[in-house]
Amino acid sequence: MRVTVFDYGAGNLHSLVKALETHGALVQVETDPESAVHDTDALVLPGVGAFAPAAARLAPGREMMREALFDGLPTLGICLGMQLLFDGSDEGPGRGLGIIPGQVQRLAAVRVPQIGWNRLEDSTDPLVNAAHLDVAYYANSFVGRPTVDGQRYVTAWSTHEADRFPAVVRRDHVVGTQFHPEKSSARGLAFIRAFLSLASSLRSMA
Repeated sequence: MRVTVFDYGAGNLHSLVKALETHGALVQVETDPESAVHDTDALVLPGVGAFAPAAARLAPGREMMREALFDGLPTLGICLGMQLLFDGSDEGPGRGLGIIPGQVQRLAAVRVPQIGWNRLEDSTDPLVNAAHLDVAYYANSFVGRPTVDGQRYVTAWSTHEADRFPAVVRRDHVVGTQFHPEKSSARGLAFIRAFLSLASSLRSMA
């Protein structure tokens, strides 16, 4: 099971890579966006960094990566990686992948960033439910705000203070989590295992 982690050059990916390898994935870390979607069974967009520099790293291969996702490449976007699935962000300039229609905006809360555990609400996502994941670890100041049409891709929610925001989005085989599953204890790791199982089943069907 070949999994590529796209590295924006922003931080330590050790815990994420270790979580993927624990479940048997052969992980490669790739800094080139076009190479990241070539000859791999799944793509992971990690949750480390800020939107603008990550979008700049993505820009040279944005269209190729976007096409690969729409063509069915199983993809997991975590925190910032989920935000890159949207059109753009108020955090800084640059284009996201435009998989989920909408804009990333700052949390409407007094306590920002949100750091710590929070509940998942109204989950319809099969990966969340398979992992029995009801609480997860967050470290974020920004969240995705889908358009009215884009809300159909939201499969779980969370609330910080009075601000309700998407915890999980899913479009076909592209899944985004605003939380960090690799830091969300055993059930978070079970979520990653469920994603890898999905990717493996899709590979066997190809």
